[in-house]
Amino acid sequence: MRSVDGPKIVRQIRCLLTAMSFKVHAKRRNAFSDNPRTSFIHSPALDLPYLPTEIWLMILREATTMNSDPLDISLGLSFLETTCEVSEYHASMKIKRDLSLVSKMWNKYMREYLYEFVWISRASQAKALALTLLTQFIEGKPSSGNYIRRLHMETPVLMRCATDDIRTILDYAPHLVIYSDHHSVRCMRYSEFIDVRCSPEQMVSVLASSNSKLRKLSLTNYSDDPFPKHVSPLLRRTAANLEYLELSSSTIPLVSGHLFASKSPIVSLPVLQSLKLTLDNTTFAVLAAWDMPNLRNVSVVSSDFGYAGPGFAYFFAAHGKKLHQLELGHSSSLVVEHYLSLHPRPVQHIPLAEWCPNLKEFICSADAEWSWQNPDWIAPHVLLPGHKSLEFIGIRDIDKRLMDDASAFPADREDEAPFFPLVEQISSLLFNDAFPSLRYIRDLSRGSHSMRVGQRPETRILKFWAKILARCGERQVWLEDFRGVNITLRDLKRAGLDRIGGAGTLV
Repeated sequence: MRSVDGPKIVRQIRCLLTAMSFKVHAKRRNAFSDNPRTSFIHSPALDLPYLPTEIWLMILREATTMNSDPLDISLGLSFLETTCEVSEYHASMKIKRDLSLVSKMWNKYMREYLYEFVWISRASQAKALALTLLTQFIEGKPSSGNYIRRLHMETPVLMRCATDDIRTILDYAPHLVIYSDHHSVRCMRYSEFIDVRCSPEQMVSVLASSNSKLRKLSLTNYSDDPFPKHVSPLLRRTAANLEYLELSSSTIPLVSGHLFASKSPIVSLPVLQSLKLTLDNTTFAVLAAWDMPNLRNVSVVSSDFGYAGPGFAYFFAAHGKKLHQLELGHSSSLVVEHYLSLHPRPVQHIPLAEWCPNLKEFICSADAEWSWQNPDWIAPHVLLPGHKSLEFIGIRDIDKRLMDDASAFPADREDEAPFFPLVEQISSLLFNDAFPSLRYIRDLSRGSHSMRVGQRPETRILKFWAKILARCGERQVWLEDFRGVNITLRDLKRAGLDRIGGAGTLV
């Protein structure tokens, strides 16, 4: 849905109220008109009590909608979807706050929408919410925590939330559907927990109530123990509805993956479709044994060169054939060097394409390094130099790569020479022998979109995209922006004020 500004919302609500009020009071006006001695003076204040609650809820819902529904799980199962940004959340919350201050009745109706999506971006916000929920409990008032459906925590390192505040919020939010913790809880890893309720095990277990409705879960492991030790019981109790699972760990377990995998319980996730992992090789070995029949999308960022370890191989050998979409990070030649140092004998390439024969979509980063094994071209990732059935490749961080490359030549904004490696890197995707079924290349960066179509884009940026567009045209591959909309030469001409000529060259 499209977003609208505050004054426009007020005007739309006023028009709607006027139209509905006319219909509601039509009979009443007729009754007064029958008696000539009685005069009826209409007041807008009389409109409020006569609208049904359901109508008010619909009006307020439409007035506070965001561009993408934050409670719609289906929109976030693919890693290609554009996630909600904190600025968009703050804009929506400002509208909700303003509408809740109109009257006591609106305040009552808006409470559900104020609390349904909570984004915590610093520790003070978590403390304020925990205090509100505790105060409501002590005073015997209905808990606003019953309205919380999505809890998202993403804070700077120095503003992480206190564990007791998060535990309090979770205790009073029994109807969570989405829970996301992105390294935002301040856990004491090397000391005894004063409050046993705030240990990593208890913080995880509180999410797994008997009537849990969790469908999307993002967890960070703050314990030194391997992740599945205390996560497996949670997942067993929430497995019925869980469709998206994201696991990340801040430590690397010292226990061997072979030993731990044999002792770890097998978890069955019957409806899980997307799995995002920022884990170690040990945990990969454990996940290889899990039952995930509907797994389709996987995103992996290894934290310990696990690409070269046996756990990575076990996982993709077990689940690779089911995958439709795959995202890989850390495309560095150091991965290959590490692999070769462990296996000095004849080089055995990691057969990721063979493990994932049905792969259709691949997501990589623009920070891929030039591999010394193939000096004539740059693969999108060192582990996937080619794939026969791949139809789509998405590239992240193009904006960062453009800015880093441009910083080497800050004076001349007309010369696109600094972008030569990136041009060759993207052009390598168009090699027919590497990706014969490729049909789409998508820039997944909002920043590069702004650099391309924003106010007064640099000429060298337009030259860069003109070259990419021309080479994609020769290969009959569509070039898309982060929204999935085709990038055309007409768009570049419009952004560059007709400075672009034919065949992708500047005039």
